[in-house]
Amino acid sequence: MGLLPSVFFGGLMFLSMILGGSEAREFLVGGNENSWRVSTSPNHLIQWAEKERFKIGDSLVFKYDSKVDSVLKVDEEDYKKCNKNKPLKEYHDGNTTIVLDKAGPFFFISGFTGHCDKGVKLEVKVLSHKHGSIGESSPSIAPKPSPKESSPKISSPSVSTPPESPKKSDAGLNFRVDIYTVAMASMVAITMV
Repeated sequence: MGLLPSVFFGGLMFLSMILGGSEAREFLVGGNENSWRVSTSPNHLIQWAEKERFKIGDSLVFKYDSKVDSVLKVDEEDYKKCNKNKPLKEYHDGNTTIVLDKAGPFFFISGFTGHCDKGVKLEVKVLSHKHGSIGESSPSIAPKPSPKESSPKISSPSVSTPPESPKKSDAGLNFRVDIYTVAMASMVAITMV
């Protein structure tokens, strides 16, 4: 009888490790509280984004001095041109959290004049649920620097995210549910022995 609880709880721990990969995460932009600013490395935010993997439901946390800066969510064209005249959304609180609520690219620039041109801008590409992985670290999807940025780029494999199909099937989720179903059925069978 002593082996049975060990097997049961071991199985639950295994399931929680597999299913735990689907939780939303919070990303501090740039990796520290002082990153939404002009840096000596104009590609610091691009390089940071290349190292991360963003999924639907994750959040970006921007920390900045609200007296001298802001965050503007913009479209791709305004991102490339550092045009702050027609943002999709403006944030001025100094501690901005933005939920990545859909797959595809998100574009952000500094609202302070000249900062975007000096590298205070961010593009993140969000993977759809069906392109996520189970518990494995994989190469991140990140923006490519614009032609006018000539600093060396950290090389990482390029992965493209195809448009999400209208069908709401989620192969990764189905795989997790199938593992969960098999594991639970096995544990129930073991407890009946």
